Formats: sequence, C-alpha cells, structure tokens
Amino acid sequence: MAETDINEIMQYLPHRYPFLLVDRVLECVPGKTIKAIKNVTINEPFFQGHFPDYPVMPGVMIIEALAQVSVILVYQTLGRRPDGKSLIFFAGIDNARFKRQVRPGDQLLLQSSEIRLVRGVGKFSVRASIGEALVAEAELLAALREL
Repeated sequence: MAETDINEIMQYLPHRYPFLLVDRVLECVPGKTIKAIKNVTINEPFFQGHFPDYPVMPGVMIIEALAQVSVILVYQTLGRRPDGKSLIFFAGIDNARFKRQVRPGDQLLLQSSEIRLVRGVGKFSVRASIGEALVAEAELLAALREL
C-alpha cells in the first residue's frame, strides 16, 4: 500500500469524527509493518477537559491511534476491507509505556509491526514517536469478529 489519504483510511476504519485518529498512512507492507501520521491540533475534543490550562493528549487516545493503524495493517494483510459483516476489536494490551507528553501542534508517527496473525487474532508491537523521540510503546491484541 502506497501513501494513503483520509478518504481511503475511512474505507478501512469504521471510526469517524471525533474518534478517527489516523490522518495519513505513509507506508504499509502487508504482514509486516505500517507507518502513519496523526496530526494533533488544539481542536481535538479531549483537550477541553485534559487539561484546559495545559493540554496533553490522553495516553489512551495514543494507544487507540496505534490500535487503529494496526487494524489497517490487518485488513491489508488479509487482502480485504470491512464488509459490514465483521469488525476488528481491540482485545488486549501488554507492556504499555509512556515516555513523553503529546501536545497540540505535535505530529505523531504511528508504527505497528505484526508479531503474529492467526485465525483472526493478531498481536502487534506498536510505537508512537514525535520526530526521533519515543512517546509510547506497547504490544496490542486485536480480534476479527463476525457481527
């Protein structure tokens, strides 16, 4: 998959504003890795309460963005798109670590690498960074489930 804009991203993810957290896919190698971008702006709805005088992107939102890029990687690996008959759900998180705050104006580089994908359950090594600075890392589990 070559560089992908928001219109194509929305074909892979069921999320919409304000919960769509991937702005652009830079590259994707099915079965291996994906790199994408999230542009963080002061207009994000979570900044109204987290924290009004010192806006910081919540760690759970960083993890959600990483989960969303992992879902795109799963669909690319399987060679399919959502069909309305199934969804990929977040199933678990291990070894999450947060290293740096994310503030308005930052651009997050989101990376996910497939560790394994067996019978619709995937495990991914994920990391978010700003430039060369690591922001967060974790291992995520996702499961494809029929509706």
